[in-house]
Amino acid sequence: MAERIPLVKARDMAKKYGDFIALHPLNVEVQSGEFFGVFGPNGAGKSTFIKLLTGQLRPSKGQIEVLGVDAVKDPQKVKANIGIVPESESPPSFLTPTEFLEFVARLRGVEDMNAQVEHWLDWFGLQDKRDTMCKDLSKGQRQKVMLASAFIHRPKLLFLDEPFANLDPIYQRKCREWLQQHVAEGGTIFLCSHVLEMAERMCNRMAIINDGKVLAAGTVKGLKTSQEETLEDVFIRLVGHSIEDAERFSEEGIDVNESEE
Repeated sequence: MAERIPLVKARDMAKKYGDFIALHPLNVEVQSGEFFGVFGPNGAGKSTFIKLLTGQLRPSKGQIEVLGVDAVKDPQKVKANIGIVPESESPPSFLTPTEFLEFVARLRGVEDMNAQVEHWLDWFGLQDKRDTMCKDLSKGQRQKVMLASAFIHRPKLLFLDEPFANLDPIYQRKCREWLQQHVAEGGTIFLCSHVLEMAERMCNRMAIINDGKVLAAGTVKGLKTSQEETLEDVFIRLVGHSIEDAERFSEEGIDVNESEE
């Protein structure tokens, strides 16, 4: 078994906008070969969490290291070495899927670029849309292009923010299987989602977040108080209401390194 090393490390990481605390101070460490998930309702702070780790936002305090790179001092180097699917992002409107994937492949230094572009167009069923401008694609098709652009260079560390939004069940399952295989082959994934079911299916460890605070972290099994308890039950116990109720409202952390067995 390959030795696990920390690929993501954050210490006392927090984000404020004026008096509003988007993310309370927390520590996190994700090891190589892990499928780590952050789950919570919309507006809980998940996207802020992932944007801080990927150099898209500068923290108000704390240290962040990704793949051995200081993400605060050198965010561009972090972005150059990871794969990322941001929430609600679309490919450039006036490029076609083929043009965008070729651009990303060149930027990432992908060998055998043409073969890889063809592979992912086939894999996502986009061959008949390959020369259509992205602005004319459906939401699901645009999401497939974004996922293909993150997968094309097979990065050892992938950050995914609500990656299955707008995908039909067939491609949700296909992507889940690819991601699980990627981890089995040594890849590492940091996933943010509000879909608790994904944690049981995919994650080695997870954290539950709400109102910018990490409420609990550990293995899926470790967060449950009994075999009968579901993750929805765990969420209600921690937050005080269901994830659906929490999302009807708006949008101090704890250490998320500990893993209960």
